[in-house]
Amino acid sequence: MSDRPVPRIALTRDEAAIALGISLKSFTRHVAPDLPVVRRGRLRLYPVDGIERWVRDNQERADAA
Repeated sequence: MSDRPVPRIALTRDEAAIALGISLKSFTRHVAPDLPVVRRGRLRLYPVDGIERWVRDNQERADAA
């Protein structure tokens, strides 16, 4: 067995908010509704590729802001 960490393919709400650098409230309000979600009981997991896609789809040029 390897000592290398297993890469994450999905994140909890808290982890996803931290990964995006935003508050949990902002994630829940503005990002989560646009993401795919895996539900297992009370657990919600957000696929990393869905989060990355959301970032790409919502980016704009720095001079456009």
